[in-house]
Parts: sequence; C-alpha cells; structure tokens
Amino acid sequence: MEDYGSSDEDIYSSDQESYDGLENEEADSQWGSSTGNSCKVITRESLLVAQREDLRRVMDLLSLREHHARTLLIHYRWDVERLFAILVEKGKTCLFAEAGVTILEEVDVDSSVSSSTMMCGICMEEVAGSEVTKMDCGHCFCNDCWTEHFIVKIKEGQSKRIRCMAHKCFAICDEAVIRKLVSKRHPDLAEKFDRFLLESYIEDNKMVKWCPSIPHCGNAIRVETDEFCEVECSCGLQFCFSCLSEAHSPCSCWMWELWIKKCRDESETVNWITVHTKPCPKCHKPVEKNGGCNLVSCICGQAFCWLCGGATGRDHTWSSIAGHSCGRYKEDQEKKSERAKRDLYRYMHYHNRYKAHTDSFTQESRLRETIKEKVAILESRDSRLRDFSWVTNGLYRLFRSRRALSFSYPFAFYMFGDDLFKDEMTNEEKEIKQHLFEDQQQQLEANVEKLSKVFEDPFDGFEETEIMDMRMQVLNLSVVTDTLCKKMYECIETDLLGALQFSSHNIAPYQSKGIERATELNGGRNTKANNNITCQKSHDQTNGGSIELVHPSGCGTSDESGCSSRKRTRKDSGGSFFDLNLPAELIDRN
Repeated sequence: MEDYGSSDEDIYSSDQESYDGLENEEADSQWGSSTGNSCKVITRESLLVAQREDLRRVMDLLSLREHHARTLLIHYRWDVERLFAILVEKGKTCLFAEAGVTILEEVDVDSSVSSSTMMCGICMEEVAGSEVTKMDCGHCFCNDCWTEHFIVKIKEGQSKRIRCMAHKCFAICDEAVIRKLVSKRHPDLAEKFDRFLLESYIEDNKMVKWCPSIPHCGNAIRVETDEFCEVECSCGLQFCFSCLSEAHSPCSCWMWELWIKKCRDESETVNWITVHTKPCPKCHKPVEKNGGCNLVSCICGQAFCWLCGGATGRDHTWSSIAGHSCGRYKEDQEKKSERAKRDLYRYMHYHNRYKAHTDSFTQESRLRETIKEKVAILESRDSRLRDFSWVTNGLYRLFRSRRALSFSYPFAFYMFGDDLFKDEMTNEEKEIKQHLFEDQQQQLEANVEKLSKVFEDPFDGFEETEIMDMRMQVLNLSVVTDTLCKKMYECIETDLLGALQFSSHNIAPYQSKGIERATELNGGRNTKANNNITCQKSHDQTNGGSIELVHPSGCGTSDESGCSSRKRTRKDSGGSFFDLNLPAELIDRN
C-alpha cells in the first residue's frame, strides 16, 4: 500500500482546531456512540405518552375531542407539522373533509333517538330507540348492525379508520362508540381495537419505527428531524432508520439492498460457471476442463471440443480432432464470456476489500477488553500521566473509520459501475470522479491501518516517554482519520450523489462521535400558560372566517435559544398502562 506520510504531515499541521477539539473530548471516557436529543426510545410504557403528545397539540389547536384528533393524525400519518401546514393552506373545512372528520354542532351523538321505535336502514327492522346509535355524521342504525360492521372491519385489520355504513358517507366512526358496542359481544376484539389504535402511532408514523432487533426488544425509535440517519437503540443494536437494516453509511439504502442480494444469491456463482465451464452439448451440464487437451468428455459419455463446444468423436491428435474444425471466430460468444469474466473480477475486487475491512473491524472490536486491561495496568503504575481516555477515544475513532471504510467499497462498486448510474455521467466524468474518490479512500485506508497498528503494540510495558509519544501519535492519527472521513463523506454527498439528475440517493451523515444513541422518552410536552408561542393568522376560504394557528416556537425540548417545550410530564401509573377509555383531561387530573 502506498505511503501517504507527506500528506499526513500537512493534515497534522493544518488541522490544529480539530486536534484541540479531540483534546477537549478526552473528558468523555466512553463515547462509542453519541447521545443527543434528536432520537428517543419509546418503550411499551411510554408509547401512550408519546402518542398523547401529538394528540394534545392537535386537540388544543383545533378544540377537538380526542377521537377526532386521532382520526386527523392517522390520516396525515402522525405528521403534526404537515397537518398544521394544510390547515393554513386549505382551511379547517378541507382539512376535516379529507380526513373523514365530521363535526355537527346540532347533533347530540350521546343521546338516544327520542322516538320509541324506528326502522334501521340496514336490516330494515323496527327497533327500539334505545337500541339505536347515532354517529357524528348524523346517520343512525341499530346497535346490532353497527356491532357486526365494527367486528368485520376489526377482523379485516381496518380498525384504525372504520367508516360509517351509510352510502357515500366517508365519516370516521367514533372510537368510543366502537369500543362500547364491540366490548359487549367480543371483549377480545375490543382489546385488539385498542391495541391497533395505540400502535398506529408507530405503524403509520414515518418518524417512528420498531427496533429491528432479533429477538425483538419491544422498543420503538422516534427521530425528530431527518429520517435518513443511523441510530442505536437502548438494546445496543445500531441500524439504519430508513431501511431498518444494519448501519451501512456511506452506502445508500438502495445500494446496500442490491449489495446484500448480490452477496447472498447465486449470481456470482453463475458468473464463475460461465467463465470456467462450458455446457455439454448432450446433457447441457456444466463441464470444467482439468487437463490440457481440448477434447473433453462429459460424465454422460459425450465428447466435445473445448474451443467451440461442439460435439465430436473421440479420435484425435495433439493438434486436431478427427472430422472436426473450429477455427472460425465467434464474436458474440467471445464477448459474452469476456464480459462475464470482467464483471466477476470487478465484483471480486470490491468484495474482497469490503470483506477484509469487515473482518478487521471484527478483530479490532475484540481488542476492547484487551485494551481495557492494558489501560488498567498503566493506571496502577506510579506515573505523571494519569488520564488514559485518549486510548478509548482513539479506539472508538478506529472503529468508526474502519466501518465507514468497509462500506465505501460497496458504494464505489455501484457508483462507478453500469448498474445504477450509466446515464448519469459520461465515461470521462466517471473516470475523473472515480480517481477523486479513490484518492481520498486510499488516504483514509492508509491512516486507518497506521492507527490500527498503534493499538497492537504492547504499550502496557512502555516507559513513560514511550507512552507520551504513543499518546501524541494516537491523537494525531485520530484527527487525521476523522478529517479524512469528513472529506470522503463531503465528496460523496456533494460531488457524487449531489450531482445526480435522474435519481436520488440519500445517506446518513457522518458523525464524529459515532452513531447517536437514542435516549428513553420519559416525559411529555408541558403546556404552560406563559409559554412563548408564535401565532399565525390564516384566512379560511371555505368558512369565510379566520383561524388562529398556534405553533410552538421550537420543536420538542427546551434549548438555549429559548425554545419552549410542550412535552407533557408522564404520570406515574404504578407500572400499569394508561386506560384508553379515559379522556386526556382526566388522565392529566389524575
């Protein structure tokens, strides 16, 4: 491997700011994953709390009952900001109509029909007024018909949005009425209905997804900003939030899916067979040549010419086969064989390097305990150097750089191949960009290997001066690898993927402190009377009135800029779940 020592010295001298930043981070003895507020772990206990945060925002804004707010949020996939934007743009009437929410002020949905009897429009039977239920939309049918309708929809998996039975009525039925009627006949289905409503916050929310751990840890992850990111669950699993596979940046999700499929299926085996074998003209089984003679015999007994694949007799000399001549050049067959051979060698080049760095990452991960033992030995010695957090920091920097380097090879395989971006750039442009990327990749690879070699030394037996030299070397190489990783990601995002015109590929951004570890959601948005809020006025074109839209000045948690939090504090329920039958106001009072 070519040595990039001169370029390293340039980086050492020109990147003093990054070096100082790494020195400041030495106080953090463990930062294999960064911890921030942009992603949260939602457990079974906090799931309802997380759901009620968004419900409360919509209920307060539009003065709605809880089931109406839930209907709106399910329709707009729990995207509160999008719901607010549509409210401003189209008005309340259009917002409700698209979601199937019907609110009639004059209809008292909780009262029974005043007449003693009435005819049900579904079963066409006379039923008592006490056995009839009227929905928000004003349609009323007998309880038996409503119950059968609800049961069928719940069994069909449509319990999150059960529509009214009336012809051409798109109103969504009240979940409290559904729960009340179904529980009388099928309590288990009522529980299933409640569970579907609760889990809709995860199933229908693009910013919340289940952790893909096997066996399942029971957690879900909520991200606050970008869905194209990599996160770490509290169970320890690191994964891509967008596609739920293992963390694979700088590969895009599409590239990684194609790469995994290519590594697992038999496509490369077929390529090898095409290159190294030829089919028998009789039984069509692939035959591999194991000698120098061009007369080959299949296990079925058929003899054929290795040069052209044609069936022949067995009489032959060193120079020819009796009654057979195949000196003519066949261009199509030769091109096909050469193409398969070239594709196979190209795949093997990238796969071997990807596998080598993946194996190195696995081996280096096992160094963790060994490094801890060496550090413990150094700390027990009487020395002026007492802080060895630089060892841990440098080791984690090695892990992150090695991981990014290994996934850069599948990225390069597809970025500069003919599968995905054949029409995106000319051969000259592709060659220039490939050289640019490979130069940065090669510099990163050289410095990662240097950093890896430093940790393989038996530094627990070093003298104090040697320890100080090693400390400076680790700090310098850590800064260099971090800088080169940033530059490689910048090249990918700006010069390569950012220049695409006919397709869009997104990758998770590079994080110097590693994949962010999600923190547990343990509280809700607090709605205080003196919160700093921004009010926007929007004219409702349909109703001819005005809507006062209240947005929080921030997004979620309080910060130094004065962003006020609207998270509600989670109540202690003694380890039990919230009762979905209770309104939010009652839970707040309790």
